[in-house]
Amino acid sequence: MWGSAMTNHPHRLPPPDPARRVDVIVVGGGHAGIEAVLAAARLGSSVALVSFDLDKVGEMSCNPAIGGLGKGQIVREIDALGGAMGRVADATGIQFRMLNTGKGAAVRAPRCQSDRHLYREEATREVRAADGVQLVGGAVTGLIVEEHAGQDHVRGVRLEDGSEWRAGATILTTGTFLRAIMHVGETISAGGRVGERSSEGLSGDVARLQLKLGRLKTGTPPRMRAASFDWDRMEIQEGDADPRPFSYATTAPFPRLPQVPCHVTWTNASTHKIIADNIGRSAMYSGRISGVGPRYCPAVEDKVMRFADRDRHQIFVEPEGLETDVVYVNGVSTSLPAEIQEQFVRTIVGLERAEFVRYGYAVEYDFVLPSQLAETLAVRHVPGLFLAGQINGTSGYEEAAGQGLLAGANAALWLQDREPFVVARHEAYIGVMVDDLIVTHPTEPYRMFTSRAEYRLLLRNDNADRRLVPRAAEIGLVGQDVLAAVERKAATIAHAVSTLSARFVEPSKTLADVLKRPEESLANLAVKYPEVAALELDREVAESVEIEIKYAGYVARQEETVLRMREQESTLLPDALDYAVLTGLGTEAREKLTNLRPRTLGAASRIEGVRPPDVALLAVHVERWHRERDAANAT
Repeated sequence: MWGSAMTNHPHRLPPPDPARRVDVIVVGGGHAGIEAVLAAARLGSSVALVSFDLDKVGEMSCNPAIGGLGKGQIVREIDALGGAMGRVADATGIQFRMLNTGKGAAVRAPRCQSDRHLYREEATREVRAADGVQLVGGAVTGLIVEEHAGQDHVRGVRLEDGSEWRAGATILTTGTFLRAIMHVGETISAGGRVGERSSEGLSGDVARLQLKLGRLKTGTPPRMRAASFDWDRMEIQEGDADPRPFSYATTAPFPRLPQVPCHVTWTNASTHKIIADNIGRSAMYSGRISGVGPRYCPAVEDKVMRFADRDRHQIFVEPEGLETDVVYVNGVSTSLPAEIQEQFVRTIVGLERAEFVRYGYAVEYDFVLPSQLAETLAVRHVPGLFLAGQINGTSGYEEAAGQGLLAGANAALWLQDREPFVVARHEAYIGVMVDDLIVTHPTEPYRMFTSRAEYRLLLRNDNADRRLVPRAAEIGLVGQDVLAAVERKAATIAHAVSTLSARFVEPSKTLADVLKRPEESLANLAVKYPEVAALELDREVAESVEIEIKYAGYVARQEETVLRMREQESTLLPDALDYAVLTGLGTEAREKLTNLRPRTLGAASRIEGVRPPDVALLAVHVERWHRERDAANAT
């Protein structure tokens, strides 16, 4: 069921009959918008994607890279759910690396450096090739809102040229463009990205729907010319010699493009002095920016001021593509004036003669407090409106794409009167992210890390297909052929584990027991034992077999924890429950529960300020509420 958070949504207006009508309107051509369009279309909806500039669909606004810690797992989940991000990254990657290979399986994550121009072209091709999708160029100036049964319903969007596009469901994936302001030192201009405008009217319409808004900040570093760098003075960072793709559908030959190195250098005392001497000219430190930036990806001036004891900070020098001379200098995001950017950058080893293509800048923008959303990313009190991406207070392409896929799928399912598609915390990083968002009031852009997932050993990058393809196939996000392939892979892994567990090679030790030793590997066993070699496992399957055996005890304990928590996660909190009158709850718990309206007892337990005694007492009140309701119905 759609649940208490969605009880108002079935009350739809009779469908209008304008010339321009689709089932789903998606506003914004970024990563969230792309996945929303494709998911809704795969489920049979007609979709229109509306964007300022159709040449910028799939634009990598900041870092030309996909994946990373926590994020790489999300990309593989998107792929398992039928999304495009993994395929696009594989087709356009110019360096692939598996991070944390020296650590446990739970925290290993794929990452690739992308050719930003080819990425945009490939993403646009995916959208244009999808059945039932139209691309509409133009600026959205407002929402079409109509009242039905005393409640506002969103019925589509109005464009700057005066035209209207009507739809049963509207998905806003507006990124950093809502009332966006760009800052370079003392210079301020409207816009969410260089060369692109701010969305003003749309932000006002969102506020008029009684949605609570906040203000956040993000930033980007300067871009420079590769020919102006002294590459020999920097540390080289090669990709993996035998790289792995993101997508389970990617086949040989892989990688498809020539692979290139990145480089590493460092700031130094001279860099820090110039920044500190001019800190008053930073838009962030001068007070001209009110929004809060990402704590885990701070501006260089923030790093210098917050970590004054550090004598250097790492800088990653990353090419933007194979056919461009432009380089992304990762680690010097800044809003300092242009002349100060030139001064401090040229103190960095290897960048002494750097030529600037574009200066760094900060962007301040509106977002919607995501506690107003259901688990489906539908706005709880505004039927027909879904939100995905940075409008929900997140940062990063991967987080946005995961939300876009979920919002697009649920918009289509809602219009078809089908069950919602909800992913739980123990099923996916996407589920962790959505659950985190709807039970908090973000004070900084939300970024995914493996540490956010309490069941991260269950949510590894190697098993995303086995976790999620069956769920995707149930609703039609992937085909039966994909499901059959995953089932064959799972059977192969199970057979290998069973074979190793049954073959004794020592008086009381099986091959599986031997493999559990830290120094042992499946590759070594294949050399020593013909029956292991005879399994003929490919690299990905062999890795999963090794992980399943080495971590079997830990995985079993996490699965037991999931089972214990399932009762709380399945206990729905009645929408009519009045927390203000519940006796025994702490004051902070009562306020947080009233404001956030968690859907389940499990979600309530994760709200900051709601203590275990509050949760136990809440369970008692819920049981009493059901008894009283049943008694009232009986009379």
